[in-house]
Amino acid sequence: MAGLYFYIFTETAPKPEVTHPNFYITLSQILLMKNWFLIAATFLFLSSCKKEKDLSPIVLEEKTEMNVAYGTNAAQKLDVYLPKARSTATTKVMIMIHGGAWSTGDKTDFTAYVDTLKRRLPGYAFFNINYRLAAGTSNLFPAQENDVKTAIEFIYSKRNEYNISDKFVLLGVSAGAHLSLLHAYKYTSPVRIKAVVDFFGPTDLVDMYNNPASVFAPPSAIAAVVGGTPTTHLTLYQQSSPMTFISAQSPPTIILHGGVDVLVSPSQSATLNAKLQLAAVPRQYVLYPTENHGWTGANLTDSFDKIGVFLAANVN
Repeated sequence: MAGLYFYIFTETAPKPEVTHPNFYITLSQILLMKNWFLIAATFLFLSSCKKEKDLSPIVLEEKTEMNVAYGTNAAQKLDVYLPKARSTATTKVMIMIHGGAWSTGDKTDFTAYVDTLKRRLPGYAFFNINYRLAAGTSNLFPAQENDVKTAIEFIYSKRNEYNISDKFVLLGVSAGAHLSLLHAYKYTSPVRIKAVVDFFGPTDLVDMYNNPASVFAPPSAIAAVVGGTPTTHLTLYQQSSPMTFISAQSPPTIILHGGVDVLVSPSQSATLNAKLQLAAVPRQYVLYPTENHGWTGANLTDSFDKIGVFLAANVN
């Protein structure tokens, strides 16, 4: 500032006359100001470092939660497998649905395959669900369908907490594949399913009742979980059949079936494939001619290989 001068004095130094209305600053005052300046500079430096540290991205660690309730019924539980470094922008979701003729089975049937899927699909979070099982007159259709829908709504509502995206894939085996296909084709809210992995799932329940795969899959078995026959419950059979809801907007589907399946006729998958093709839905049909209702070994490895390629091409 013009006209402001600083003078440093010793005890014996003469003081010059000053006509300007500013104060003289002593040596001790300058040293005190210097100390305050150093303190302020240090504080600003440390604050800057802290801000830089705070802005560093937080890398989330891998996390597993078992038997998380998605409903009030004891059967409405799911297992959660969240990958490291997940985010709402990039982490895809695979929901696994076990089989067992809608009346048996458990999510633990999939436990042995979780590590394989995590290794092959490192960008995915996995949710392995249970659902109510039909028993006598309890939990008949559409209880299982409703539970799958409730589980998906629950997972979707938690996507910010879990740090997962809205790119959902359903994978099911047998009855679980039926439920996967049914939900994916029938519902688009709260999230449209991006793809389905179908291991030998029933697709047309009227046809399954009228044309059983073998004596090991009697019509009475499906009538028991629906609560009647196609004659008495036709609408429920149709509303519970994935084939009913196929359209051009149906999600990409990979279908895997054994050629000598004695529980679910391969024709169920062949007809599904044909209808998807007619609707111009991206699909892949993989038939293992000598396999039954499930397989292991080289063919299972081949299935996982094909699933990985299919999802990479269709879930983006």
